[in-house]
Amino acid sequence: MYVSRLALVAAVALGLSACADDRTGTNRFAYVEEPVEQLYRNGTESLETRRYEDAIAYFAEVERQHPYSAWARRAMLMTAYTEYLTNDFDASLESIDRFLAIHPGNKDAGYAYYLRAMNHYERIRDVKRDQGITRDARDALIDVIRRYPGTEYARDAQLKLDLTLDHLAGKEMDIGRWYLERNQHVAALGRFSNVLDKYQTTSHTEEALHRSVEAYLELGLVEEARRHAAWLGHNYPNSEWYEDTYRVFRRHGQELLDLQAANAGNEEEREELTPEQKLERAGRIRDLDNAPEVLSPQDEVDVTPPTIPGQPPTN
Repeated sequence: MYVSRLALVAAVALGLSACADDRTGTNRFAYVEEPVEQLYRNGTESLETRRYEDAIAYFAEVERQHPYSAWARRAMLMTAYTEYLTNDFDASLESIDRFLAIHPGNKDAGYAYYLRAMNHYERIRDVKRDQGITRDARDALIDVIRRYPGTEYARDAQLKLDLTLDHLAGKEMDIGRWYLERNQHVAALGRFSNVLDKYQTTSHTEEALHRSVEAYLELGLVEEARRHAAWLGHNYPNSEWYEDTYRVFRRHGQELLDLQAANAGNEEEREELTPEQKLERAGRIRDLDNAPEVLSPQDEVDVTPPTIPGQPPTN
């Protein structure tokens, strides 16, 4: 998952912060006591020139030599950020957790929560693999939006949340298609229903409706197939999936309706139904026009990675 890291470097190196423990290279340089400003400047210069191990080591020295200074707090976040840039997401998350444990009410906590979400977001895997990491990203992004509504962090998190939900919906569709291909229609419908219930605004809603129609027709549930076909046609009338649904329903659905009509005729001969009973039975097949409006029109999902928020905290 691509992120404009150079933009992050330019923004964060001007002001934010970080730190590291012994495992990050605290002893990379011989111990020489230096002014905190110089140590921090060495760290940011190393970061700008992509000498990430040196940057982590300098930020670690800031915290070790000047643990009670404001620079030490800044160095903790800079370490987390540098670890994020090197794809050492576990280390970055540990640094973030340590910062939040020590400085839970700090004004830079918003950036810490945002950086935590970015660590999870960068780890999102291919849709065909386990989605546990994707769910972690979803939860972390929602946490940012909930804690800091209306901020630049929340706006960026919302954009990334849309893509994250699209991944989760894609996984449900992948499993649902697998079941459908093996004629396990009830199991397939469970997955498609998850998409329709939980991920209505993703790009997979149209196909989920179409696949539901296919599954219901295979099960002989014409009414449910009709309802989902109407649902798809009402909300996505120009969709290619709706065109496919129309063809499938006309071909497969008509066969079932003919069979039901024949069966109903045989039953009438045996049961001698009253006119009222015949009308009630005929009314079981509803018009598409009477189907309920369930979905609102799909919001377009922007899958382009958004611009990272600009200047991070500086104090």
